[in-house]
Amino acid sequence: MLNDETITRIADELVQAGHDRVPVKRLTARYPQMTVEDSYKVQNLWRQRSEANGRLLAGRKIGLTSRAMQMATGITEPDYGIIFDDMVLESGCSVEWDKYTHPRVEMELAFKLNKDVEGPGANIFDVLNATEYVIPALEILDSRIEMEGRTIVDTISDNAAMGAMVIGGNPMKPSEIDLRWVAGILYKNQVVEETGVAAGVLNHPAAGVHWLANKIAPHGDKLNAGEIILAGSFTRPMWVAKGDTVFADYGRMGTVTCLFS
Repeated sequence: MLNDETITRIADELVQAGHDRVPVKRLTARYPQMTVEDSYKVQNLWRQRSEANGRLLAGRKIGLTSRAMQMATGITEPDYGIIFDDMVLESGCSVEWDKYTHPRVEMELAFKLNKDVEGPGANIFDVLNATEYVIPALEILDSRIEMEGRTIVDTISDNAAMGAMVIGGNPMKPSEIDLRWVAGILYKNQVVEETGVAAGVLNHPAAGVHWLANKIAPHGDKLNAGEIILAGSFTRPMWVAKGDTVFADYGRMGTVTCLFS
């Protein structure tokens, strides 16, 4: 495990990398003894630095919950990160490509909570009961750490690669649709690049939400009413370049689109 001085230095590096858009060298190459616990300490300190600069918590993201994403990254354990209010964009927006490093896009579902979900022992019924609505979302992945050879330790430290999210479509209550069978088609410049079904996320997209509630419970944390929880991708990440248009079709749940300018 790393000492507090090293944890602080890494968190400060990542804050600076977010401003400069220059990824830092891979952490596990520099600190091979670094653990998952260390990486969450880095993430939490990065969160504190961000909040001290005026950013407000909007919710959480869950990553690496589907086989599609695990196969794409070589990482088999889910992770989680923080969503700040300035990361939440609306469908039809123009996204400044230069604000991100190696941006990629994924299709996901987001859960808007109107009740707390608290572990240990939280289950899928707790999540569905606490959900005001589910809404289609695109996640824009970012990278403040060089990507080659990354492990889950690097990814967690990098706020689970969270860049931003674009929400849109038709918000629906969990009782109005079979969330396992929500399917999506992801287009880039009018060409189908990825397809997927939400059951690819731990067999039910709500499963990742109660996994997260139980994961953070030992730290005295819980998912709070009002938070939006990005449940994990059911497509592989799609690379985007400046000038690309992205269009995601979720069937009954509507569409989400954005332009990288």
